[in-house]
Amino acid sequence: MPNLETKYMGLTLKNPIIVASSGLTNSIEKIKDLEKAGAGAVVLKSIFEEQINNEVNHLINRDPQNQYPEAEDYIWNYTRNNSITHHLNLLSEAKKETEIPIIASINCMSASEWTVFAKDFENAGADALELNLFFVPTDRKKTAEEIEQLYLKVVSEVKKSVTIPVSVKIGFYYTNLVAMADRLVANGANALVLFNRFYEPDINIEKMELVASEVFSSPSDIRRSLRWIGLISSQLLQVEIAAATGIHDGEAVIKQLLAGAQVTQVCSSVYINGSQVIAGMVADLQAFMKKWNFKKIEDFRGRLSYKNIPDPMLYERAQFMKYFSGK
Repeated sequence: MPNLETKYMGLTLKNPIIVASSGLTNSIEKIKDLEKAGAGAVVLKSIFEEQINNEVNHLINRDPQNQYPEAEDYIWNYTRNNSITHHLNLLSEAKKETEIPIIASINCMSASEWTVFAKDFENAGADALELNLFFVPTDRKKTAEEIEQLYLKVVSEVKKSVTIPVSVKIGFYYTNLVAMADRLVANGANALVLFNRFYEPDINIEKMELVASEVFSSPSDIRRSLRWIGLISSQLLQVEIAAATGIHDGEAVIKQLLAGAQVTQVCSSVYINGSQVIAGMVADLQAFMKKWNFKKIEDFRGRLSYKNIPDPMLYERAQFMKYFSGK
């Protein structure tokens, strides 16, 4: 039987399939079910500072009697503490009742809260942290360098405040993604999660209103991360990569490992098909390894990365020159 065990940020996983931060990981019952289904680890549902702020503003604006500094301070502290206590209790319970690694996820707006939340999760027993790092740039006067420096500062400050490993979940909106990945690693990131799946707006023309677009990823979404995992894993040998978005079956898991990923994160496929889809992914991975006589994942990880294929230009090519020229 092939050995599916892998290492991620110093953690030992029974297989490279992690359930991503989402509503799938917001209760102990769900986490235990995911472990039973075969997940190698889980990332807890993110704690969002923005959501806490919205809850506070809603409570304050709902009651005119709350228009006093003392009342606002009380509501802010109560709501914040209640929210983070819920997350910390879930983490502690998951650590007690499961055997798989539990990774905490944080998304903040203010610089100070990143380190506070990070330390709280470390103290509660998190095996690692995942920083859900992205701000929508709306200020036309703010340069790309200023925004990137903010990201780097967050990573650096969090790393100073905790001793557990830290991964950074990012999007692909960078002029030079490889360079940004290099800078994140230089500022302390132990791993990169490629890529974050963001909320995207859509327009309902029948109701003339803004709505949310499709929430779930599609299998074709794997193509974007596949390129960059192949490139980054070949140039930044000291960083581990978690592939995310578009991983709907075992074949997608195998592709990302061949490109150089350390682990894969799944979400939409579990929502759509149920937790049993994880067992199918594990079975597909085992069958692939048996077919090629691979004893362990390291036997084939990165075999088709940028540095290990005869024609690396296949990763660099961006235009459909040949394909469409004869159409």
